[in-house]
Amino acid sequence: MNPINSEYKTKQASSSESSDSESPVELASQQTPLFQPPPPTSGDSSKLDRWLMRTMLEKAGNPEVEVVLWDGSVITTATAPVSVRAHIRNRSTLYKLLFDPSLYFGDGYSLGTIEVEGGLVEFNEAIDQGTHKVDTQGFYRDRFRTSLSWLKRNTIDAARHNIHHHYDIGNDFYQLWLDEQLAYTCAYFPDPDDTLEAAQIAKMDHVCRKVGLKPGDSVVEAGCGWGALAIHMAKHYGVNVRAFNISREQLAYARERARREGLEKQVEFVEDDWRNITGSYDSFVSVGMLEHVGLKNYEELGRVIARCQRPHGRGLIHSIGCNSPRVLDSWTTKRIFPGAHVPSLSEFMRIFEPQKFSVLDVENIRLHYARTLEHWLERYEQNIDQVRDMFDETFIRTWRLYLSASVAAFRAGSLQLFQVVFTNGANNEIPWTRAGLYQDRESGSVEG
Repeated sequence: MNPINSEYKTKQASSSESSDSESPVELASQQTPLFQPPPPTSGDSSKLDRWLMRTMLEKAGNPEVEVVLWDGSVITTATAPVSVRAHIRNRSTLYKLLFDPSLYFGDGYSLGTIEVEGGLVEFNEAIDQGTHKVDTQGFYRDRFRTSLSWLKRNTIDAARHNIHHHYDIGNDFYQLWLDEQLAYTCAYFPDPDDTLEAAQIAKMDHVCRKVGLKPGDSVVEAGCGWGALAIHMAKHYGVNVRAFNISREQLAYARERARREGLEKQVEFVEDDWRNITGSYDSFVSVGMLEHVGLKNYEELGRVIARCQRPHGRGLIHSIGCNSPRVLDSWTTKRIFPGAHVPSLSEFMRIFEPQKFSVLDVENIRLHYARTLEHWLERYEQNIDQVRDMFDETFIRTWRLYLSASVAAFRAGSLQLFQVVFTNGANNEIPWTRAGLYQDRESGSVEG
């Protein structure tokens, strides 16, 4: 998810940018001036202004929040005292919210025409809890946006642009707040007090156990990030991995790390789209890529898996999801993750059912993602001075909102994190119980 497009600006260039595609700095050069505090708005709010704000809150499920308008008027539909409030600095921001609350709240916060008091995570969590109780299809224009989404298709070229938009803004930025291995997906916390580094390793072991890796196996990974899982599988499970990715920044880092650790012969990092996967493998693994595939391409993904996974093989797809079919909010898809879709479990089945795959296990670890994001947000804020050296204030506020709103969404249950394990329907080489998932790899002991 990355807002480094024509609306955001970097302050420094990377010398490693390739010459045959737009760099993050080039993408940022076609954009608006740096962040400036909004000018004060003169004049009192009108009865219409206050009625519109109250109506929006009612349609959002009467969340436990207050809204303070530019003249100090306080609007709330909460039934009890609240601790979080949003300050709207001018009338034009209020009227924009009528057209698209998600997009223009995000943009308003990024540009400083909206401020939040009492905690950005807490404010977003209150909004999510409110909207969870009501049908917001009309209010958030979800039906209209759903119809438009079917006009778009995540082609290979579009996928490259979308991934470049989020992941190629510079490894130095991500190193400020991710774990040591740059794992940019949900960690797994056997103990909620585990460090982020320990939890990311636990997540990788959890994935490896679910697909039953053993020495000599071949694995294909679709969407490998900075290579942490591919390297972990090769190093600790003795398998051979082909890992596909279309982010050049990430691949350059992954290849260099594999070279340093002497794993070049076990791990091949391929710069290509998942649609072009070839070969035959014992396991198919995808962690954090399905969100970028596009719902219209799910059946094609199933066909790719079917042609490359051996009859006895197991696969795993790890993805952000939701409880019922919906479109992702407009601010996230426009400013953060263009082309993104978070599937419900029924939509997941569009991958598996046409190929007659058997689903072996479904696990929802959304609270683990809330904890992961809490770590990321804390590290982001701890390193905010270094972020400020790289990017402008609008970027800083955009990423603060993205991380904070994501914490809130997973806490409130607006978003889920599914891990789905599957195999070919006739395969009987599958685990008898779940005991192996909790077996300590070093000692062989089993928890509980």
